[in-house]
Amino acid sequence: MQKVYLDHASTTPVDPRVQEKMNLYLSKEYGNPSAIYEIGRKAREAVDNARETVANIFGGAADEIIFTGSGTESDNLAILGVARGYGRDSKFKHIITSKVEHHAALRAVEHLEKKEGFKADYLKPDQYGTVNPNQVATAITEETVLISLIFANNEIGTINPIHEIGKVIAKKKKEWKRGPTEPPFFHTDACQASEYLDLDVKKLGVDLMTINGSKVYGPKGVGALYRRRGIKLEPLVFGGGQEFKFRSGTENVSGIVGLAEALKIASKDREKESLRVSALRDRLIKGIEENIPRVVLNGHPTERLPNNVNMSILDIEGEAMLLYLDAKGIAASTGSACDSSSLEPSHVILGIGRPYEHAHASMRFTLGRGTTKKDIDYLLEVFPEIVLMLRKISPMRS
Repeated sequence: MQKVYLDHASTTPVDPRVQEKMNLYLSKEYGNPSAIYEIGRKAREAVDNARETVANIFGGAADEIIFTGSGTESDNLAILGVARGYGRDSKFKHIITSKVEHHAALRAVEHLEKKEGFKADYLKPDQYGTVNPNQVATAITEETVLISLIFANNEIGTINPIHEIGKVIAKKKKEWKRGPTEPPFFHTDACQASEYLDLDVKKLGVDLMTINGSKVYGPKGVGALYRRRGIKLEPLVFGGGQEFKFRSGTENVSGIVGLAEALKIASKDREKESLRVSALRDRLIKGIEENIPRVVLNGHPTERLPNNVNMSILDIEGEAMLLYLDAKGIAASTGSACDSSSLEPSHVILGIGRPYEHAHASMRFTLGRGTTKKDIDYLLEVFPEIVLMLRKISPMRS
């Protein structure tokens, strides 16, 4: 049976070139970067070199890169760290986000609302999941401490106009005569974008940016946060003061080295791989629309990630489709991998104004470096038969 992996938004395999770089620091150069003897100095040098690599890709400085344990931790450090750093004893108690953010961001904002006295506006995106810069301009106030908006949506693949939103925020700061280390600040979660989109923070106009390893053919258990120099962050983890005192704990040297190498490879191959994968994505969308009736594409038709296909296959539960696809050797998803154990409908599909039936029937196919035309054609061969069979027995059938 053919095996087809179409869940790259959930996680990616470690690139062999990345693994080769990591192996040295898992076995031979295993020292603690805080140690002053030779094996520790070599580990420190590896972390410093990785930090420089990531900084160069982001268009920032090395001391603006904080290594973390995940994208979720980076989101939390950005949101909770800035809010607490500026808003505890001041007027800066307002946060702007959207209804379709990753739960790592949403849950952090909700905590600040419920437990720490902050107020939040959850912007409603348009039918494609796009946040309009004018919405941000309307919502922002002189008490806003942070705007946190995802770069490319993890479920439906829609790419937000981050650069234009950044210009809106910069204009407001200029009107209020505020400097770069004064609120409001702009944070974006770029975890899904890191394989395919330009991560230059100056072009984007962001103050903080989240990425992680598992979405870019790097290791799991490592992430990074870009923080513009001078912005105050209250740490989430206390201890020995590693990562400029923002994230204590012995550094995951092999993971950090792997993350930097993965980002370097992605940056080098981005344009070529985006063209290749987007052609396969469009082939899959066209094939589903031509061979399966009653389907709806979720997300923007053009301003979307090259590898993302999210469709509601109406009259069927997404979980049932997953099980039958798995029996055919095809791995896919019904939405965010972080919520894969939940039977709740996708908050993203609901957030763009679609009914519960569309949310329960959504399927996410996310392509990757190993995806071939043969894989797409195999899915298009077996998927219509699965849908036809399930619709015959589905209680959702109208």
